[in-house]
Amino acid sequence: MDAFFASVELLRYPQLKGLPVVIGGGRRRADNAMLLRHADLPLYEIPVAEFPRLQAYTGRGVITTATYPAREFGVGSAMGLMKAARLCPQAILLPVDFDEYRRYSRLFKGVIAEIAPVMQDRGVDEVYVDFTEVPGGQREGGRVLARLIQKSIFQATGLTCSIGVAPNKLLAKMASEFNKPNGISVVFKEDLQARIWPLPCRKINGIGPKTDAKLKALGIETIGQLAAFDPFWLIENFGKSYGAWLHEAAWGRDESQVVTESEPVSMSRETTFERDLHAMHDKAELGAVFTRLCEQVAADLQRQGYMGRTIGIKIRYNDFRSVTRDQTLETHTADAKVIRQAAGQCLKRVDLSRRLRLLGVRVGSLLPLCENGTVPAKETSPVTESLF
Repeated sequence: MDAFFASVELLRYPQLKGLPVVIGGGRRRADNAMLLRHADLPLYEIPVAEFPRLQAYTGRGVITTATYPAREFGVGSAMGLMKAARLCPQAILLPVDFDEYRRYSRLFKGVIAEIAPVMQDRGVDEVYVDFTEVPGGQREGGRVLARLIQKSIFQATGLTCSIGVAPNKLLAKMASEFNKPNGISVVFKEDLQARIWPLPCRKINGIGPKTDAKLKALGIETIGQLAAFDPFWLIENFGKSYGAWLHEAAWGRDESQVVTESEPVSMSRETTFERDLHAMHDKAELGAVFTRLCEQVAADLQRQGYMGRTIGIKIRYNDFRSVTRDQTLETHTADAKVIRQAAGQCLKRVDLSRRLRLLGVRVGSLLPLCENGTVPAKETSPVTESLF
């Protein structure tokens, strides 16, 4: 989907189309005040001048997404709102409304499923679709069916999407970025050298910033340069599994299937504090947050029918450096108390003398809960103390 969250907001506020708009931040005070002042008007008639501007923002929020006019100023997802305010102070700032985004997510996925039912969910705004057995799926290399999906989604939701069509998921993912917004890009195997190899390595889904930095340090900037390296050299430098995958990806090879159902790998909750907290000076406040995160993760597990065995924590210090620690229990659990105890043990293995910006709790190694929705009685762990 094209700038999904922002596009949903523009359905609500069409008067903001064509303007730089940023979605993010946890506080809705300014937005609520605006709505209260204009309670007698429909949303689409609220004057543009009344919307909160990014230049007035103070806090630690980050951008969830931004409209394309805002992106022209260098503003993008995961950027701090304070930094974005320096780049584009005139941008309109709207709070995140996840309930509404999830509603539209269900709508557009429902439309796709009616046309091409072999669909893999890739989050709130993205899916993989297998055209192989869909009637007309091979016409014009898949372009006809892609146009039908675009048209059907727009008619049902008013939203646009960009579609990449290719022989496999790896290439389709890259192709979906070629012609945004509202574009269709078809990539065939014979297009590899002309259209894929000139791209930066970072464009391969699965190459993150650390790997990209290592590749650049080795003089590998493009996918074509990566493809030219001997696979044994890549294995020697990046490990047996990942090195072999890098070689295959550079050559556009991907045998993974479109999976219509998948099990979650982990569940987590985290929060960024309004101010930096210290483990000693703010022990009570941190303890309450820590407990709440564990309870939220436990509730997520129980609601979705899972229990986990690997309990971990994530901390981000006030210098933005992040650390993680985890431990694996002897048995699986979905109990908030057990999760907190194990996560508390992980806290003992990190430096808590510095102020904290973010705290998170994660549960991995998931298994489905028992049929009656409970964890077996044997799924317990010894009580241990926590630092806060």
